[in-house]
Amino acid sequence: MSTQYQASVLHGAKDLRVEEREISTPSSNELQIRIASTGLCGSDLHYYTHHRNGDILVREPLCLGHESAGIVTAVGSSVTDFQSGDKVALEVGLPCEQCQRCKEGRYNICKEMKFRSSGKSFPHFQGTLQERVNHPAKWCYKLPEDVSLDVGALLEPLGVALHAFRRSHMPSGGTVIVFGAGAVGLLCAAVAMVKGASKVIIADIDAGRVEFAVKNGFAHSSYTVPMRRGKDIDENLAIAKETAAELGKIDGVGEVDVVFECTGVPSCVQAGIYATKPGGRLMLVGMGNPIMTLPLSAAALREVDIVGVFRYANTYQESIEIVQQGIKSGPDFSKLVTHRFIGLEEAPKAFEMAGKTKDADGKLVLKVVIDSSDGASDSAKL
Repeated sequence: MSTQYQASVLHGAKDLRVEEREISTPSSNELQIRIASTGLCGSDLHYYTHHRNGDILVREPLCLGHESAGIVTAVGSSVTDFQSGDKVALEVGLPCEQCQRCKEGRYNICKEMKFRSSGKSFPHFQGTLQERVNHPAKWCYKLPEDVSLDVGALLEPLGVALHAFRRSHMPSGGTVIVFGAGAVGLLCAAVAMVKGASKVIIADIDAGRVEFAVKNGFAHSSYTVPMRRGKDIDENLAIAKETAAELGKIDGVGEVDVVFECTGVPSCVQAGIYATKPGGRLMLVGMGNPIMTLPLSAAALREVDIVGVFRYANTYQESIEIVQQGIKSGPDFSKLVTHRFIGLEEAPKAFEMAGKTKDADGKLVLKVVIDSSDGASDSAKL
C-alpha cells in the first residue's frame, strides 16, 4: 500500500518544485515519520544556489535537508522501541556497517555511506524536505518531552560540534577559541562551555553574532575580527599573527588548548595555528577553501596537532543530554532557531533567508527551519 505526499525537489540552481510522490508502508525495521522540522545548513544552501556542493554534482532531482525531527506515524512490524506519536530525531547517514571503519565505530568516514540530501552517492539518498519519510528505526532517537522538534533538528549539527570536541581531547578546564559564530561555531562553543572549559572566546567578523554568543551563554568572551587582507602571503601571515595576539590578550588567556576553526577561511586557519599553545589542537570543522597556504612549521615545531572533523558518529544520545542540560542551566539551544517557515511551498523563501546574515528587520539569521508537516495524524502498527 502506498500513500501520496508532497516533497520539495531541486531540479536546478534555485529551482525548487513541490511535487507529489508516493510512499510505501514502512518495512519491518523502519519507522514512517511525518517531518516537522528541518534545519537548513551550508551544504543545503550550496546545492540550492549552485546545483552542486564543491565538486559534488546533483545528477537527478533531489530533496534537500538532513537536520530533521518529526512524529512517528507508522511503525514496522519488527520495531519494538517506538510507537506512533513519538517525537524523534533522525540520523540520516546510513553506513555499510561492514567495513573496518564501521566496525571501529567511525562509521562517519565509511566509504559506502549514504547520506540524505547529498549528491555523492547515486541514486541520491533523498533528503527530508518531504512531508513523510521511511527511515530505519536504528537511526532514529526518541526525544524527551522537554525537547522540542526544532531543537531535535539541531541535534544533527550539535553532533558535529560534539564529535569535534571529542576529537579535540580538551584538558579539564581547558581554554578554547572558536573562529566563526554561525550555527556550528556557536554549537562548538556551547559544547566546550558545557564540558567545563574555563574560557571560551568566540571570534567572527560579524559583531552581532559574537555579541549574541556572549549574551546568551554560548561563550565567555568575544572578539570581532577586523576585515583586513594583505597584498601577499607574508603580509597575510603577519595579519594572522596579529589576530592571534589580540585574541590572547582577552582576559589574559594567551595561547589556548584548543581552537575550533568553523569558517574554512584561510586567514582564520592561519590565525588558529598561531593562537594554539604548544601541544594543543587546531580542529578543522569548517568546510571552505580546499587549498590553503598555511604556516605548517609554526604548528610542527610546537607540536600543534591539526585535526580534521567530518560529520559525527555516536553522538545523538549525548547530544540529547546536552540540550536537556541547557534547558536547566543554559545555554538555551532553542535560541539558535531564529526563523521558521511553514509549508514546503515556502522553501525558496527559507533558502533565501538562510543565505543572509540579517533579515529585513535587522534580526540575526542563525538557523532557519522548515516545517514540512502535512498536518495529518494517522498512525499504524504495520
